[in-house]
Amino acid sequence: MEPADSTLPNPLPKRVSEYRVRPANELASETLASACDLGATAAQVLLHRGIRDVDEAKSFLDAALRGLSSPESMADRAIAADRLCRAIRKGERIVVFGDYDVDGTTSALILTEVIEALGGEAQTLIADRFRGGYGLSDPALDRCLAQSPALIVTCDCGSSDHERIGRANSLGIDVIVVDHHLVPEETLPAFAFLNPHRPQCGFPYKGLCSAGLAFSLGAALRTELKAKLDLRAWLDLVAIGTIADLAPLTGDNRRLVRAGLRALGSSRARPAFHALRQLTKLPESALLTSRDVAFRFAPRLNAPGRLGEADLTLRFLQAKTARDAWNLVEEVERKNDERKSLAHRATEEARDQVRELYGDAPTTSIVVESNGWHRGVVGIVAARLVDSFGVPAVVVAFDGDDGHGSVRTTGGFDAYGALERCAEDLIAWGGHRAAAGLSLTKGKLESFRASFSGMSCEPRVSGEGALIDVELGGVYRVPTLDDLVRLGPFGESNPAPRFLLNAEIIEATAVGQDRSHAKLRLRIAEDSVRAFAPGMFSRFEGQKNVRLVGEFQPDHWVGGHAVELLVTDVLS
Repeated sequence: MEPADSTLPNPLPKRVSEYRVRPANELASETLASACDLGATAAQVLLHRGIRDVDEAKSFLDAALRGLSSPESMADRAIAADRLCRAIRKGERIVVFGDYDVDGTTSALILTEVIEALGGEAQTLIADRFRGGYGLSDPALDRCLAQSPALIVTCDCGSSDHERIGRANSLGIDVIVVDHHLVPEETLPAFAFLNPHRPQCGFPYKGLCSAGLAFSLGAALRTELKAKLDLRAWLDLVAIGTIADLAPLTGDNRRLVRAGLRALGSSRARPAFHALRQLTKLPESALLTSRDVAFRFAPRLNAPGRLGEADLTLRFLQAKTARDAWNLVEEVERKNDERKSLAHRATEEARDQVRELYGDAPTTSIVVESNGWHRGVVGIVAARLVDSFGVPAVVVAFDGDDGHGSVRTTGGFDAYGALERCAEDLIAWGGHRAAAGLSLTKGKLESFRASFSGMSCEPRVSGEGALIDVELGGVYRVPTLDDLVRLGPFGESNPAPRFLLNAEIIEATAVGQDRSHAKLRLRIAEDSVRAFAPGMFSRFEGQKNVRLVGEFQPDHWVGGHAVELLVTDVLS
């Protein structure tokens, strides 16, 4: 999965009545702040997120790797490690096969590099969206078999590939599946099956994506072989894969991503990440955040796979020199530009189709399709339809009679479960509760549309009751960068805190190609901060005092410990 194509935060409501300020507790927040060496503002955010105990707060703020869940209860982890170690010792050829998205590519690369660092022979192959599609398809298995492997490891796919795994087994080839997608009831004939969603898996944290699982398996290999190998070298890839796949930034993921962001921001980061910083004009001295990865890096790394060239992302991440990385990042950017153009056109057409079929305010799930849309961007389009209309969306791209689509949801709607209930209309489906993929024939479209659209769902009213974490003023001052870092990294299931504040405008400057964005200097009570308000300059003209909603983030251009306000709404 991929975040919406934007450097801006998620859409927010535009009416004062649509915000609700969460009640503050000054005494409790100052008490927690004193115990944890925090500002009262950050402490109030913790209280709103249900963290009231001092020890619990300190553990949350620390988020160190030493707090990771014990992996011993992960089903088949030891079996997989034993088989891989046997292959390494015997010099057997291993093929590591990854899905075409960022999680699939990073997880495959992590395992390949760890195997090679431990003396093994591994070949990395990445799925082709247009020749075989998702998972260990027949064409994908044929590619693997062409390498004459003794062992195949699938990353970010394989949980539903019973037939192909059985075929490999019949040829005397063992298959290890490393995946986090939801699991069918049928027993998988794999030699080992690492997936926290397996009913038999007792591993307590279910949020790991495939990059995190690959990292855990790499740690098991190191232990099994009694090797001196610093696995922190792969935390950068874990962070990229986790953020790009929109995995929850809670528990183990939050610990892994925090450490991975430090690795990404260090001078020893892979040449690919230095090239991405340069391309996106992110200063080397700037503190790298999960937002930077989600909105600057991930869409670019996903773009080649969306257009059928996932090998480009793999080669880019493998680049050993700055020159090689820069040459490849230029190719990646061209693919990203192409992807943006395709997605923009398809989104406009899809919105028009929704209004024609369902009206301006749909009250049920929506299904749209076209023979003219590129199947590599249907997930992006579906996500934008959810943002626009507030209901679950299915977008299908047809090539003749064959359709491939993506589902994105809102609220508690279960995409995977909904597709299960539409199984008789589908050729195949898979994914998660919040996002899933499907294939079907054109002849089944209307039956599927009726079934899916008829399912009960609570439409999201745009911004209904959007919560303000803290209204600044009094003891609640602008949060420090250190406090924001300790609360983060922010993302899925750990959103950036939203603030309400009164500000005096010291300076307002129009910026951007069309001069619609505003760069601001503000005074907020005793604090002075810079701010950026995308697309809102006209709302500041002639204003001296304003009431704003926004999020604080590192000020990349000032550097040091400065923060800036990302304005998401102007209330007055």
